[in-house]
Amino acid sequence: MSNPPIVPLIEYENASPEVRAVYDDIMATRKSDWINNFWKVLAHDPAQLKRMWESLKEIMGPGALDPLTKELIYIAVSATNGCEYCTYSHTAAARAKGMTDPMLMEVLAVAGKANETNRLANALRPPVDEAFKPKG
Repeated sequence: MSNPPIVPLIEYENASPEVRAVYDDIMATRKSDWINNFWKVLAHDPAQLKRMWESLKEIMGPGALDPLTKELIYIAVSATNGCEYCTYSHTAAARAKGMTDPMLMEVLAVAGKANETNRLANALRPPVDEAFKPKG
């Protein structure tokens, strides 16, 4: 069983107009009829809620990377950081964007290998090869 939230969830019907405006944008952007719990706890600080949503919407929106790749990166970082909530949330989002079980297993294997080699490189401190450094 998971731990209770540090602060209570702020449901739509109990939210201030400022929070409801962000909730409405989340639902419209995601084409959804519900707000997930992450946003409901952030709603205790309406300015932070709005800032976090606007930033996430921009970063996860259209760009040089396709939406599935962004979700796969989010899963890898979330799993590495030990964030259960974000790992589950972004795994669900990635599945909705076409991620398969083999893709999930591969991204987690890559993240795990990167963690292993990063720790070894940090411990052993090899100098960075000149060929890897930017030119100019």
